[in-house]
Amino acid sequence: MRAILLALLAAMIFWLLSTYQPQKAEVTLSIGGPFEFTSQDLAKDGYIYTRMQVAETLVSVGSDGTLLPMLAEQWQVSDDGLSWRFMLRPQVRFHDNSLLSIEDALHSLNVALGKPGPLAHVPLNTLSIDGNSLVFNLSRPYRPLAAILAHYSTAILAPASFDEQGQVKNLIATGPYQTQLLAPPHKLETRRFNNYWGHIGEIEYAHYLTGHRAESRALQAQTGDADLIYTLDPASLNLLDQSPHLSVQSESLPRTLMLKLNNAHPYLDHPDVRQAISLALDRTGIAEQVIRVPGSEANQLFPPSLVGWHHTELPPLTRDLDRARELLARQGWELGPMGVLERGWDRFGVRLITYADRPELTVVATAIQAQLREIGIAVFISVDNASAVPAGHHDGSLEMALIARNYGMVADPLALLLEDTASFHGSDWGHMYWGSETLNELLAEMSAVQQSEPYNALAGQVSSLLAKQLPLIPITFYTQQVSVNERVQGFQFDPFELNYRINQMQLTPDGNR
Repeated sequence: MRAILLALLAAMIFWLLSTYQPQKAEVTLSIGGPFEFTSQDLAKDGYIYTRMQVAETLVSVGSDGTLLPMLAEQWQVSDDGLSWRFMLRPQVRFHDNSLLSIEDALHSLNVALGKPGPLAHVPLNTLSIDGNSLVFNLSRPYRPLAAILAHYSTAILAPASFDEQGQVKNLIATGPYQTQLLAPPHKLETRRFNNYWGHIGEIEYAHYLTGHRAESRALQAQTGDADLIYTLDPASLNLLDQSPHLSVQSESLPRTLMLKLNNAHPYLDHPDVRQAISLALDRTGIAEQVIRVPGSEANQLFPPSLVGWHHTELPPLTRDLDRARELLARQGWELGPMGVLERGWDRFGVRLITYADRPELTVVATAIQAQLREIGIAVFISVDNASAVPAGHHDGSLEMALIARNYGMVADPLALLLEDTASFHGSDWGHMYWGSETLNELLAEMSAVQQSEPYNALAGQVSSLLAKQLPLIPITFYTQQVSVNERVQGFQFDPFELNYRINQMQLTPDGNR
């Protein structure tokens, strides 16, 4: 009986959330997306607060990846790269109308240093105050520091936001919108903050609602219940394109669909096998027929949006089943009577895990399953929560995973690669049980380079090395599909997914709502 009551309660909550409408729809921007948020902890769920322009960081990121001033109006780096000075913007107010002080900024960053996140990987000796500046003294040069200070986990909050243990109890930040209603895991309402230090937008209210099922989000777009719907599934695109009240905006992201492999697995621990798997993939078919973005085939890990990191001269990764079979045979695999490769008593079967938060992953996984079966590899698909990927990485149970890795989570991918290569074990969303001394040397050299031209040249070498070794196997570059209602004017998309740019948009009174 208790289970039935709980199920009814869950169904009622879902109904209330799915039918919820803001009280002032004509002045409210309604946004839908697939990702839940469960807390006010910036290290865990800070992305939703920066995207909704509630919380802000010292540094922001332009559409081309350029680092721009935000709460820090400028910064300086010493010649040896060991001392960074960030000058705080004056006359910034928190949402409780208190003024932001340099001590407040220091307190927030000290809290962030004690949490999981990219700031914890900075080789920091001391973080101190000098006048109206924050001074980072490092033990070694670390070029990505400014980019890390644009990450949502480093957002600056008022002291009243924290309890005695440093946990956020009431998020008070500095953005152009402030929290009005917070109902995790599905709903966040904000209202305009009229004492904002920067551009005060025309939209008065903004509302975010999580919708897990891609078809439900597409229906919200069709009916006008949501103005913006992010992360549409490929099957919805044609239908939404036919709606006279909608447009579908496609934007390239610094994100790549790829296979993450357990490189220590006895079936996957040789470069020949990784190369064979890559050669078996029909990337053009996946791009055109599955995700429906022709030309998105990936020949390397870094997409074109990451200028400098994307190696323009690398050849495409073409399908070659004969060569794939030859490489597998070289490792002792022979096709068995059931059409699956065998080596002694072993049969080449692997479990592939993926997650439904990004709806294209499950259909791409099915395509990969069919394509690898053509060379005798049996793939068993398991659709789980995204957390299953890092969990499987840590306990060693992961064999293969289909993921969409965000190389722009920190605007400079060097930060992610340094984390990936910190140990042979790898990182949650990076490679697993693989290492390269050459790669480590290149990354160390890049950390100390401040000029763009030599830095980009080294980045090109890194891209080539990873494309050759294939510790991760790229499949397609990611394209974000966003449904935009006709009443939204001035829609802007942040390719680094840090900011929905609500204060740059307007709502027309005669739109379809």
